[in-house]
Amino acid sequence: MFVRKTIEPFEKKVWLSSPTMHGEELAYMTEAYELNWMSTIGQNITEVERIAAEKLGCKYAVALSTGTAALHLCMKLAGIAPGVKVACSDMTFSASVNPVLYEGGEQIFIDSERETWNMDPVALEKAFELYPDIKAVVVVNLYGTPPKLDAIQEIAQKHGAVLIEDAAESLGASYKGQQTGTFGKYNAISYNGNKIITGSTGGMLLTDDLEAANKARKWSTQSRNNAPWYQHEEVGYNYRMSNVIAGVIRGQWPYLEEHLAQKKAIYERYKKGLEGLPVSMNPYLDCSEPNFWLSCLLIDEDAMCPQARDEQLAVYRPEHGKSCPTEILETLESLNAEGRPIWKPMHMQPMYRMKPFVTVEGNGRGRSNAYIAGSGVDVGADIPARTSASRKRGYSPVKSRTRISIMQKAA
Repeated sequence: MFVRKTIEPFEKKVWLSSPTMHGEELAYMTEAYELNWMSTIGQNITEVERIAAEKLGCKYAVALSTGTAALHLCMKLAGIAPGVKVACSDMTFSASVNPVLYEGGEQIFIDSERETWNMDPVALEKAFELYPDIKAVVVVNLYGTPPKLDAIQEIAQKHGAVLIEDAAESLGASYKGQQTGTFGKYNAISYNGNKIITGSTGGMLLTDDLEAANKARKWSTQSRNNAPWYQHEEVGYNYRMSNVIAGVIRGQWPYLEEHLAQKKAIYERYKKGLEGLPVSMNPYLDCSEPNFWLSCLLIDEDAMCPQARDEQLAVYRPEHGKSCPTEILETLESLNAEGRPIWKPMHMQPMYRMKPFVTVEGNGRGRSNAYIAGSGVDVGADIPARTSASRKRGYSPVKSRTRISIMQKAA
């Protein structure tokens, strides 16, 4: 006889990816306070730039207020301007692609591949066939997992496009022995409060180009000229990292390897615990070493119960032996534990629904027509639980698989 085991809720909320602090962070913050270097100059900033460049294997690191600020300056360095086309990873957080709009560029969203859930090189090549005037490529390492970076790098170089690597989620990950954040001409990492090492906020622009690094430093400090008075010849931003925030990051860096090991242990524990169930974990290539920032669960298509989502709400119909992300997330919430859906693809976002979207078959827009229903490939739309017109007839099962992030902590 089957006996359901009761699970008691956690007394204290288990968050998705809360930071792990060690003590040195406070010491370096206190040092900034005692020396009165509370602004955007100080030893902590100098040190975190040196450490990042040394550990990741690039020549220059520019400490900035956020990872988004780093991506924005990457766009400026790449020459993004009104009307310039930029190929972007589709399955990502909006901060990866919004900076294209900051400079007036036009995003071309590139579908994902199943092997890594990242930008598909075949779809990227198709994008250059459709839009040969693409000037830059923004590739994301989703949830800390590297894509086929060498193939993407080769395609960008072949077409004369600038490669920008968004390594905000992948600090410490590597691809074929090379650290992520070093494959593009301009790259960005993040120290946001939920990242594998944190400053509560903060980011960095990474490059091997000294002139680019100096430009980024200038732009990040309001583009003030080298003059004895306040003079500006171009637009600048208040993007430089605080010496106090840098103190937190400086205290975190010695523990990166420890955090990486613990994140991997969490991933492996979920993988082992879920053996035999109709689910799988977020995949990665054998030639890469993710940082396992978040562990994600993929539900098999035939194990999905009916689920429907609009722009704000979700409903599902419970079915014996099956489940869906909404049901799992509600169950986690009942246990006082946090989980979240995976990123909703950019080509499905309300603000980007009219932007071009390219799959391995070419144009990915306008495929859901009565005369061509069922044709076309859209790996990215395999993420959220999609509903078809048949949902009006009683929420028939969604013909897709879907993924959810499941909670974990660095240590």
